[in-house]
Amino acid sequence: MSAIYILWLRELKRYSRSRAQVFASLGSPILYLVALGFGLGPVFQKAGEGSYLQFVAPGVIGMSVLFASIFSGIGLLWDRQFGFLKETLVAPVPRLHIMVGRTFGGATTAMVQGLLVLIVCLLAGFRPAHFSAIPLAVLFMALIAVVFAGLGTAIGSTLQNMQGFQLVMNFLVMPIFFLSGALFPLKGLPTGLAVATRVDPLTYGIDGLRGAFIQAAHFSVATDVLVLAVTACVFLLLGARAFANIQI
Repeated sequence: MSAIYILWLRELKRYSRSRAQVFASLGSPILYLVALGFGLGPVFQKAGEGSYLQFVAPGVIGMSVLFASIFSGIGLLWDRQFGFLKETLVAPVPRLHIMVGRTFGGATTAMVQGLLVLIVCLLAGFRPAHFSAIPLAVLFMALIAVVFAGLGTAIGSTLQNMQGFQLVMNFLVMPIFFLSGALFPLKGLPTGLAVATRVDPLTYGIDGLRGAFIQAAHFSVATDVLVLAVTACVFLLLGARAFANIQI
């Protein structure tokens, strides 16, 4: 258990020391929030859907957690390149402990990132229906972070070099985000798109955030939690298996 704690703490320290990375990672959420939240606001309001800023803010928060968590797993490539991973794997501890420590460390930093974006959203004018629902929103941030940190670990353990990074970005991460309903309502979609959104695990995370913050969930809270919990278990098992077979 000490190995899990040490690696978890290392991920937090690495995040806290990189102030430039912290501020840079806020760039995309702020751009989406300002450009879409205010740019599409009049159109969304004329359609009778209310404030688009209120609608899109939970999606932007979910996006920031997604990117931070999945890239923490892909950070295995950097550790492999600079030799840190080799030094870690020769330690007399089970690889499962190393994987769990890294994964939950990445998930924790992703949650911190999500909370920072939440503060930015509040400054931009976003107002939750009830601030008492924030603990439930934090729970959904944690579930999103664990799901995609596990997926990122599985991907990072499989890739051999950084050439596969853009492939992951273009054909996995961006479709996961755009098909999640972060930018559009889930009701009234064409059949094909509706099926795609329901297959996407991020859909249930953002739906849970939207339900917690503005009480506009498409599914029930129980459904969102159950799908995310099951998906987290599956991705953690896949990540553990891939990490156990990693080659240095």
